[in-house]
Amino acid sequence: MSQGVRTRPEGSGRPLSETYDTALLDLDGVVYAGGSAIAHAVDSLATARAGGMRLAYVTNNALRTPDAVAGHLTELGIPTGADDVITSAQAVARLIGEQLPAGARVLVVGGEGLRVALRERGLVPVESADDDPAAVVQGYGGPDLPWKRFMEASYAIRRGLPWFASNTDLTIPSGRGIAPGNGAAVEVVRIATGAEPQVAGKPLPPMHRETIIRTGARHPLVVGDRLDTDIEGAFNGGVDSLLVLTGVTDGAQLLAAPPRHRPTYVDADLRGLLGGQPEVTEEGDGFRCGGWTAAPGDGRLELTGDGAPLDGLRALCAAAWTAAGDGSCALDGEKALTRLGL
Repeated sequence: MSQGVRTRPEGSGRPLSETYDTALLDLDGVVYAGGSAIAHAVDSLATARAGGMRLAYVTNNALRTPDAVAGHLTELGIPTGADDVITSAQAVARLIGEQLPAGARVLVVGGEGLRVALRERGLVPVESADDDPAAVVQGYGGPDLPWKRFMEASYAIRRGLPWFASNTDLTIPSGRGIAPGNGAAVEVVRIATGAEPQVAGKPLPPMHRETIIRTGARHPLVVGDRLDTDIEGAFNGGVDSLLVLTGVTDGAQLLAAPPRHRPTYVDADLRGLLGGQPEVTEEGDGFRCGGWTAAPGDGRLELTGDGAPLDGLRALCAAAWTAAGDGSCALDGEKALTRLGL
């Protein structure tokens, strides 16, 4: 096993809100879903803020402006200023601005969040491949984005223009379930052009850099619901992470996570910020957390004991990740997860 590979969720004797100076919070699936606050989010964030933790909201969704996001959060009961919001639109606009001169035209396939971010960097958004753009940028444009926008992007990219994408999340959570994200739209243009975009959003370094520049965080904790964006982004940035189970990640995906997708901590929701995290300890050939012991056996993960389901999940993670080493766990954990109700 490579040195430094995470083989179990970590414990903490102090509340995470006291251990870390800044929470870098994803939005969709963490704070809200479908426009409504997720259970316990409002109260948990208020308590963390009152205790001195800075809250910053870091989203791969490039549709809305920071002002609009801050307004929505404030309406939900989470007082937020535009400076507390960092979007993938801002990260991709900085990336473009480092490669193009001020005043350059950029063909936008997306929403107002992208246009505002481009103007902030001195770039000029345009709508057509015939508007003399110097680059193409693509971000989530909402459910009503017309097919014509993909056509304009394809025409421009086929002429040799550089192509940028705010993010490549294939799906997004909504109030009605899981829906296609910007990554699915990027695939449409990729198929039409055969080109590859430069991507700024989580889990890639441009987004982490944008976040640190704008927040000045010294000891941040990334909080998210996605292994392949939030948790991998924390891994790439060399910072700790908390996975909450209120979004797209389920127990089976967590057990099968490769090293770059393994969070530092696991909790049910944002109440996990307010307390310590239980220790996972070795016990014989297995791992113990709370009243549960988990161990690999005969091609599957075996779980014994009783207690809080999350403690059982943490013990299962330790057994699965240790068995997997540098790879993804192939042991069957369905029976154990069913017993936990996860």
